[in-house]
Amino acid sequence: MSKAKIAITLDQDSIKRLDHLVYEHIFSNRSQAIQEAVNEKIERLERNRLAKECAKLDPDFEKAMSEEGLSEDLSEWPKY
Repeated sequence: MSKAKIAITLDQDSIKRLDHLVYEHIFSNRSQAIQEAVNEKIERLERNRLAKECAKLDPDFEKAMSEEGLSEDLSEWPKY
């Protein structure tokens, strides 16, 4: 995967906390820490979006749709 350099601005407290994580060898450098934080945040936002979309579904309608056709005689396959 190709990478690109970007510039970001952080407050001094965030930089201090970030540097402490690097100092403690939790991350090898600032870039790795920021990359992982950005990826984690994006994944969380995507999961939340999926959960919100799923919450819009009507459970009774979805159940009816999934059971549609199950009442037919399943002893033989339909001909196509």
